[in-house]
Amino acid sequence: MSYKKAKNILPAELVELIQKYVDGEYLYIPRREENKKSWGSSTATREELDVRNSNIYNDYLSGMDTAALGEKYYLSSKSIQRIVLKEKRKRTNF
Repeated sequence: MSYKKAKNILPAELVELIQKYVDGEYLYIPRREENKKSWGSSTATREELDVRNSNIYNDYLSGMDTAALGEKYYLSSKSIQRIVLKEKRKRTNF
């Protein structure tokens, strides 16, 4: 997200109307519903996390406990448990 100057893209009348409600403050204007992107869709982060979570689950199945997995992946044991449960559900179609 980048900032744009309202006076450079909006009609002067609209800028004046907005200033009645928000004068000199930052204002976030959300995307239209049809233009929304899902989280991670514009970067590789989602795929990287999916691969990491799959690796965590495979390590868990091979016998690593949650504490060891937490140290290996720099996550809390609770996060490891959450990931393992999610991966298990995904693989068994729960």
